Amino acid sequence: MDLAQQPLKGVKVLELSQIMAGPICGLMLADLGAEVIKVEKFPKGDDARAYNNSGAQGEVSRSFQTINRGKKSIALDIRTERGKALLLEMVRDADVVTENFRPGTMQRLGLGPDDMLAVNPALIYVSINGFGSQGPLADRGGFDLVLQAFSGLIHVTGEADRRPVKPGVPLADVNAGILACLGTLSAYIHRLRSGTGQWVQTSLLQASTQYLYWYAAMHFGGGAVPTRLGTAHPVIAPYQTYTCADGELALGGGNDSIWQRIASIVGHPEWSQDPRFASAKDRLENRQALAALMDGALKQKSRADWEQLFTAAGVPASSVQSVGEALDHPQTHAIGMVIDAEAAEGGMLKTIGFPIHFNGKNSPAISRAPKVGEHTREILGERGLDVEAIDALMAERVCFESEAVQAEEASQ
Repeated sequence: MDLAQQPLKGVKVLELSQIMAGPICGLMLADLGAEVIKVEKFPKGDDARAYNNSGAQGEVSRSFQTINRGKKSIALDIRTERGKALLLEMVRDADVVTENFRPGTMQRLGLGPDDMLAVNPALIYVSINGFGSQGPLADRGGFDLVLQAFSGLIHVTGEADRRPVKPGVPLADVNAGILACLGTLSAYIHRLRSGTGQWVQTSLLQASTQYLYWYAAMHFGGGAVPTRLGTAHPVIAPYQTYTCADGELALGGGNDSIWQRIASIVGHPEWSQDPRFASAKDRLENRQALAALMDGALKQKSRADWEQLFTAAGVPASSVQSVGEALDHPQTHAIGMVIDAEAAEGGMLKTIGFPIHFNGKNSPAISRAPKVGEHTREILGERGLDVEAIDALMAERVCFESEAVQAEEASQ
């Protein structure tokens, strides 16, 4: 295996975080080659294990599998003194710890950044929470929906004549996971230079607010801040989706040259000289009139026909594809964004790949998502505990392995 494609090979991550933002950080670190160990509660483990829309009882949900492939699992009760001691022992040779509890929770358990850095000064301790680690709302919990609402994202999303909507994907969770990974890698570079670890912090609020670059510029510049524009852009026109004979087409008229080509392709070169549309400022002020004309013209052909014509002329355009169309497209596969990974129930499943290449390639983690506590014995054994000691800890309800793992071992 080319280690250039797995630059974090040998790095050990303890993932105390759960559900989405933290596990996405862990998934990205695993795809970079790190060993990621989920430290889970028992018996249900990560709450996301229960997010199952398949209807099959006992099945590991596909959503959980998608962001927890390539990881191991130890089930440990860190609320007990012995469980806490075991975790701190694991911290001694760990490189990264991630957690997403409310601010102060880990400190009250004696497992805050100061506690863990005292055990391992080189540790990178990563915290992800709802509203941030300081400020008047720091102690409030929050999910993706709540922080998208608080940050203003929902306020500017949707059609002008309808109620605000949440974007169809959990933007705050996903971006918080990416930011946590970025912070981890930055702290790792710092550690390579200095030998010291540090506390990395991000939040769903920070991850949501980051999307507001255009709107922040308008707000702080004293201009009017638009609320809901549908698919339109706040400072560029034409830049939105338009209605074709069989669906919607996204079109990006980012400058005067592209706009002139658009007008010519749709059969109305005179539009580029129309005083309402002559300049970028004019087009923005008359966006609704322009959209009505564009819809009328584009309804004459299919989205595929228009996409071909616009693309041939160098105009950025795409059909509005369904999720299935996008994931099945050869281009999506060509860039490695759909991969085959092991399925929890056996065999292989298709899932989202790792979005970064090194010299044109990457080596994403493809081992299946773990059962709760599947690797408890293995991980504690690596800490020097023998079978009798591990059995005693399990009898004391300090650590656990799932019944599924026990049954599998008994049948062998």
